[in-house]
Amino acid sequence: MLYICIPTFDEAPTVGVLLWRIRKVFQEYTREYEILVYDDASTDATREVLEPYTKAMPLTVIGGRTRVGYARAVDALLREASNRTKYPRRDAVVLLQADFTDQPEGIPELVKRFEGGADVVVAEREVPDEAPESVRKLHRLVSWLPKLWPIRHAVTVAGVKDPFGSFRLMRIAVVRDLLKKAGDLPVTQAAEPWQANLDYLHAAAAEARRVETVSLPLRFDVRSRATRRDPWPDTWALVRAGWAARGRARTRPVA
Repeated sequence: MLYICIPTFDEAPTVGVLLWRIRKVFQEYTREYEILVYDDASTDATREVLEPYTKAMPLTVIGGRTRVGYARAVDALLREASNRTKYPRRDAVVLLQADFTDQPEGIPELVKRFEGGADVVVAEREVPDEAPESVRKLHRLVSWLPKLWPIRHAVTVAGVKDPFGSFRLMRIAVVRDLLKKAGDLPVTQAAEPWQANLDYLHAAAAEARRVETVSLPLRFDVRSRATRRDPWPDTWALVRAGWAARGRARTRPVA
């Protein structure tokens, strides 16, 4: 079973079409799947758009009326998938965005690596020329972070060139291990999605036997809204997170 996990906030124009594109993928690529959507207290018609799809697809919508933010939305999705699975070694979660930035047609490539034995598969993003300038600038700035030696270990994952994207697959056995370590607390309390994605990947990679990557293009020409990325604040947030992680590592007691 694949659990397709989609955190969403105010994505009414795209989330319905995304669901049908996922359905088309699995019509051509036979694999059992369920879709889990976390509606993070959307202020538009996201919930209304999702409602009819629950009757036509294996779709469950979770979430409440209070916004919790991206990191906690992902945490809730991972816990829901972990609770549902009967075969944590054979099943996986696939995390992707609701705004068409991540293309569901790339799911078979992730699953191919998973079936080959990878516990975590990361889609490394190819930023196209038509991407918004703020996104391209952010990628250029972020590419320098691993060169800052004091924090490079905190902002990198071995074997992964792009640890900040959201499109990835994780074996549920690995998800259960990282949730067990977190206990009742969220895996990360990061405010920014990029930082949260890095934190989740760090946690998953620590439990995985094998991490692989797949290069997949981002799409911005089919989005119905402007990007929410702001290069300088987002980069600075990652630098602060790196320093914080470095400080925790230095003060952590030796077992």
